Amino acid sequence: MHATTPAQPRFSLQAFLSLGFRPLYMSGAVWALISIVIWIFAPQWLTGQMGGVWWHAHEMLWGFVATIAVGFLTTASATWTGHNPIKGGALGALALCWLVARLAYLMPGRIAFGVGAVADAAFYLAAALALGRVIFKARSKRNYVLPLMILLLGASHILFVLAIAQGNTLLLTGFMRTGILCMVFIALLIARRVIPFFASRAIAGLTIPMHQRSGMVQLVACALALLGVFAGFDDLVALGAAVAGAIALYQLVQWKPGRVVGVPLLWVLYLSWFFLGAGLLLATCFFMGWHPGWLARQALYVHVIAMGGLSLMIMGMITRTALGHTGRPLQADRIMVFSYVLVVVAVLARLMALIMPSLTMPMLHLAATAWVAAFGLYLYRFVPLLVSPRPAASPAAPGVIIRPSERQS
Repeated sequence: MHATTPAQPRFSLQAFLSLGFRPLYMSGAVWALISIVIWIFAPQWLTGQMGGVWWHAHEMLWGFVATIAVGFLTTASATWTGHNPIKGGALGALALCWLVARLAYLMPGRIAFGVGAVADAAFYLAAALALGRVIFKARSKRNYVLPLMILLLGASHILFVLAIAQGNTLLLTGFMRTGILCMVFIALLIARRVIPFFASRAIAGLTIPMHQRSGMVQLVACALALLGVFAGFDDLVALGAAVAGAIALYQLVQWKPGRVVGVPLLWVLYLSWFFLGAGLLLATCFFMGWHPGWLARQALYVHVIAMGGLSLMIMGMITRTALGHTGRPLQADRIMVFSYVLVVVAVLARLMALIMPSLTMPMLHLAATAWVAAFGLYLYRFVPLLVSPRPAASPAAPGVIIRPSERQS
């Protein structure tokens, strides 16, 4: 008898629209790649009403980072509550809203811009309602804030595009800061739970604290920073960022980072947590007015948080959770590790472009090339898994999002 070969992944629309992570991880990764190609190598394509750096800021935050967050949360909430918040045609419509927005912003004219703005607003509103429906139904009290944060992300998007439409560039920075801090809040809430859980599950004999009390202080501090942005109190923003960032670095030390150096699925998350904490401390320096030399650029703390913190965390999570929820072993292969390293290279090169003006253009090109390669590798590795059914022999419940005891309120 001849040895049988493993069945190749096959496309299934039903499987593709079965959980939020499938279409939204793929869409977010595709857009992370395409948008940077446009921004760095083909800016002449930006003919829409939202052009230049504001298009880049909007699409990186709301078009990429927050989109991945929605994909993660609509998947994780199914594990937490036992109810899938959105699937099938509704999930397809959600992804279509996202796609319409991305294309509309590239087209000239106010009508196209308005279509994009409405489509994005519908995306975040629908996601928040779907998430809230299952979380409140299950009375998962520890997660009640998440639908509200998705709504706030949507609201900050609306305010951002309204300022664009009115030509009021003075307000754009504040609305961008609001969106970034919303994402930081979500990352602090979720990653602080899952990183130590993942580590304790993966490494025999490793026991690390969950830091629930310090995590609560951290979230309150981030909320204060958000309030400071709304009120225009830079000192309050600085205070909140300082407390949240310092606690993050303290937690990281307590999580015994030396034990995870040889585990790529873990060190990528640990490193992203470091960048997140460091970025919040850099934000503290900026809002306190202490920013000599290269610290004076707001783009520095923004990119440390958004690239080093949120984007590296995204790469770690969209690989890990895609493996788990498609029934594959939680093991990083060479392609995945290379993608992690490339994102780190992109982060460091982007920061060098800010710190050393004489190297700005070559470092920008290096950062963009590494970034595009990283997400290209992700798509090459994971698109076949995202569009195909789980293997028949794989467990029904991968349990990769959060510990079962934390599914309850």
